[in-house]
Amino acid sequence: MALFNRKRTAAPADTAPAATAVLVEADPALAALTGDYTIDPAHSSIGFTVRHAMVTNVRGSFGEYEGALTLDGADPSRSTASIDVKIASVDTGIADRDGHLLSADFFDAETFPLMTFRSTAAERVSGDRYRITGDLTLRDVTKPLSIDLEFNGSATDVYGAERVGFEGSAEILRSDWGLTWNAALETGGVMLSDKVKLSFDISAVKAAPQA
Repeated sequence: MALFNRKRTAAPADTAPAATAVLVEADPALAALTGDYTIDPAHSSIGFTVRHAMVTNVRGSFGEYEGALTLDGADPSRSTASIDVKIASVDTGIADRDGHLLSADFFDAETFPLMTFRSTAAERVSGDRYRITGDLTLRDVTKPLSIDLEFNGSATDVYGAERVGFEGSAEILRSDWGLTWNAALETGGVMLSDKVKLSFDISAVKAAPQA
């Protein structure tokens, strides 16, 4: 992901061209984070929120997934991200509702056991805010998805592992991926909104350098 680019205006006015010059320079401290990372599910979460009966929200999450980041501090555009989510790990807190979500009405988990994301591009929006774009595949349908995220920094944990963290969000129309089940309400409207809000809170651990 393009997490590490920083911009600053060229300082001496007499040496800069007439137009404002903006230089993209690598911050040595951030560039040191370059490397391969594995997402840590024990300290991460992937969730969703959908409007129910037009009046409230239902929230859920996925408990099992694997993901990897390759961060390039010198050339952020070469950074990448990928994740595989096990659909059967969906959890909304209600077993019957989870069973319905796993059925052919929704995810059809038996036929399509994974949801995947593969990044294709990333850009800095402002400060520590970024946007990553990629392909989201669900029910064998692949559509582009843009995720707005914020880089939360880096740290070395008590076990000596180097970590990076970020949180992000996105909105999708579930019908774009073939999740069209719904039911009409007697008072008008429908049981579930088409719009789904996705949320991500990710901690990733840097791979140890090879000897």
